[in-house]
This record gives sequence, structure tokens and C-alpha cells, in this order.
Amino acid sequence: MFKGTPDIIAQRREEIVNACEQLYQTMSFKDITLKEIGKVTSFSRPTIYNYFQSKEEIFLALFEREYDRWNADLEMILNSDQEYSGDQLADLIAGSLERRAQLLRLLSMNNFDMEENSRGELLTSFKRAYGRSIRNFRMILDRHCSGLSQREADQIIYVFFPFMFGIYPYAEVTAKQKEAMKEAEVDYKYQTIYEITYNCLIQLLKN
Repeated sequence: MFKGTPDIIAQRREEIVNACEQLYQTMSFKDITLKEIGKVTSFSRPTIYNYFQSKEEIFLALFEREYDRWNADLEMILNSDQEYSGDQLADLIAGSLERRAQLLRLLSMNNFDMEENSRGELLTSFKRAYGRSIRNFRMILDRHCSGLSQREADQIIYVFFPFMFGIYPYAEVTAKQKEAMKEAEVDYKYQTIYEITYNCLIQLLKN
């Protein structure tokens, strides 16, 4: 590990994660390599190893950052002075995930390999961001859905969070996939991230 000040280490890690995020806009996880990431940064591939030991660790850091960004949106809802109905909460949370398409794309990947190929301390850091999102979601339910029992709130969380893993593949469909569905004569109505999320939450928040 590079021996530098915490600020320098954080800045260089951030540059590497930014490079990964840039490549991820046009490339798949499979095609992105440390060599490709090195081309977008000011570091060589051997230098990257001072900060991340694998491609999976870089993606895990990007994943953590996406949860941090979503947490910021959830905390805006939580800290608002307004009282929200179930419909309004569904709208706000669906809107927050519509802005976090990259988070949903990462969720749709093989997270087992990403987590297994990352060091324990980085996985723990990621889990903190993930756990914060569950706590924020739970506090939103506690504040705005007072009619829910603790058991009902738990059930909503443990339905909605696994549900998030499947949003992206249903909403972000390629032309090739659409053509295959047409050829297979599958009658399917395509929906946006917002629509899929909103429709799920409306059902879960009915009380």
C-alpha cells in the first residue's frame, strides 16, 4: 500500500474510481481491466495496485459511492419538514432511484464475485454505506407511515431491497434485446426505472 498522507491516498483512490466510472458508461464490467483504467488515469497499472488489489475492489468503491449518493437523496426526504403520504413517498423514492441508474446497474451485476474478490476492510466500508441506506429507508417509513407495525416495516424493507436488484434489467433494455423479444413473440410492456419502482412502492405502502 502506498505510504502517503490520508488526503493524497483519498485523492488518488478517487481518481481511479472516477476513471472506472467513466469507462463504465460505455463498457461492460467484463471488458474493463486495470490496464484500461490506467489509460484514463495518470497512474500506471502497477501504481493502481498501491490503492486497489483488483478490478473488483475498484467497482466496490464505485458501488459504495453510489450508495452514498442515494443516501444523500434519502436523507433529504427524511429531513424534510413536510409530511408525505404513501403516494408521495413512492414518487420521491422512485425519483431518487431514477437518478441512480448506475447504482441499479451495479446491483444487477454478480455482486458475489465483487465482494469475494475485495479485502475485508473495503467490504466493511461498502456495507456501512449499504446499511445506512436501509436505516434511512426505515426511518422514512417510521416517520411517514406511522400506521405500519414494526413487522410490516421490516417486510417492506426485505421485499423492496431485494427487488432493487432486478429493476435495471427490466428498465434498461437494448435494441438487440427488444428485437429478440419481438422475434420470440413475447408481449411485454416496457417501463422506466421510475415506473417500475413507483408501482412496486405503491403496492408495498398500501395501508
